[in-house]
Amino acid sequence: MPGFELFSKTETATASAEGSQPAREGVYYNARLDPKNFMDGPLSTNPATRLRQMLARPGIVVAPGICDGISARCAVEAGFDCLYQSGAATTASRMGQPDLAIATLNDFVGAAQMVCSLNPTVPVIADADTGFGGPAMVGRTVTQYAKSGVAGMHIEDQVQTKRCGHLMGKQVVSREEFLTRIRAAVIARDAIPGGSDFVIIGRTDSAQVLGMEEAITRLKLAADAGADVCFIEGVKSKDLLESTVAALAPKPVLVNVISGGLTPPFTYKEAEAMGAKIIIFSLVSCVAMVHAVRAAMQSLKKTGTDFVSAQGMDPKSFFEVMGLKEVIDLDARAGGTAFEVV
Repeated sequence: MPGFELFSKTETATASAEGSQPAREGVYYNARLDPKNFMDGPLSTNPATRLRQMLARPGIVVAPGICDGISARCAVEAGFDCLYQSGAATTASRMGQPDLAIATLNDFVGAAQMVCSLNPTVPVIADADTGFGGPAMVGRTVTQYAKSGVAGMHIEDQVQTKRCGHLMGKQVVSREEFLTRIRAAVIARDAIPGGSDFVIIGRTDSAQVLGMEEAITRLKLAADAGADVCFIEGVKSKDLLESTVAALAPKPVLVNVISGGLTPPFTYKEAEAMGAKIIIFSLVSCVAMVHAVRAAMQSLKKTGTDFVSAQGMDPKSFFEVMGLKEVIDLDARAGGTAFEVV
């Protein structure tokens, strides 16, 4: 199976044709995916390649958490050039359930297909929880996500009955089981015909269970196993984030900020100053949605009308946020006349 040969048994096995430095023995290296190959040139229209270019170049990648098509449209409208499909937000929006390992791969893939279709050039980083099973299922998750247009995914070391990383009572699997998940994801990515740039992000939730030293060790091992980015969940202070970044350098580090969660409410500029390369705001959309919808429903219940909560937005204005003009333009260019008047 393609991909196995990139886990070197000897130092010479991974040297590139251009003479790149060979990887250490037993450490994954793919010369095609070396960050230096993504530093120059125009941004690609392929979302995975584009994400790698963003990671290789200056500046932090800011990815607001989206939970459905409406939040994705609003994020793109606001000017964000990367999106994060939060597992918690997807579970809440699609199922009305808490983030307790209830959503399945099919639920996540269905959400990803829709989100990625809205603007196929905007990279979407998607939560993949634990990979939904053993190595074969982890591999299937990678291929399904890549086919859906997802640019990259993170996979974690919680047990299968996982929970939101900012809840208490988490349990994690052994180091080796975590690394098996990472290796399975990398092998599956490298087996995609044509050479995929899909980004694998290794996430550990072990800091709250086993301590920061173990968390950093796990991420170093994940990087050696082929993870492109390291994600430490629930980092509790500026000093801890900075020390994590230093310990894992030059591997990019992702930080997850949730208001009221374990991690302080860093701004993206503060996170960038601490050395983080990606910052996600997992629940920014769905928490705002709860507040807005609650207020609208309470107003409707009290007043008997939605006039106040609509804030002057008529149906056409709403559909314009959802891409109405683009659909009408496509229809007209194709010779259609159905939407000459809307």
